[in-house]
Amino acid sequence: MKEPDAARESVWDYPRPPAVEAASGRVVEIWFADTLIASTRSALRVLETSHPPVFYLPAADVAVELLTQSPAASVCEWKGLACYWDLDVAGRHVPRAAWSYPDPLPGYGQLRSTFAFYPGLVDRCTVDGERVRPQAGDFYGGWITSEITGPFKGRPGTSRW
Repeated sequence: MKEPDAARESVWDYPRPPAVEAASGRVVEIWFADTLIASTRSALRVLETSHPPVFYLPAADVAVELLTQSPAASVCEWKGLACYWDLDVAGRHVPRAAWSYPDPLPGYGQLRSTFAFYPGLVDRCTVDGERVRPQAGDFYGGWITSEITGPFKGRPGTSRW
């Protein structure tokens, strides 16, 4: 495994179970179909070993009128039951583009009334203007920026890490 330089965060230094932290006032934006879906300086980051951070945005800073709850759901052993949200903008539809934890388990209450988006399912996600690269795979929703180094879970063959 390549050693990260001091200016970058290694996902292998992140904890398990995951930690929730403020995104330090950085501007986090999500764009889809030439529409700004969300913009905030109040995002949270969930940090978990081997995963790029997942950014959670307060519902107050998301165009929630563009989201429709999906019948899909999943369970995280730490965060609880996740609900998925479809995105509809300008005639474009993306199933399960976002998820939320309406009633998170103890220790993750900060995630209540927030939404996380899959960066690979929208047109653009940025953190302080830097375009995010999506975590590989179709289940994890990590946001890869220049401050993060891996290797990252999500590629084929990484499911048992």
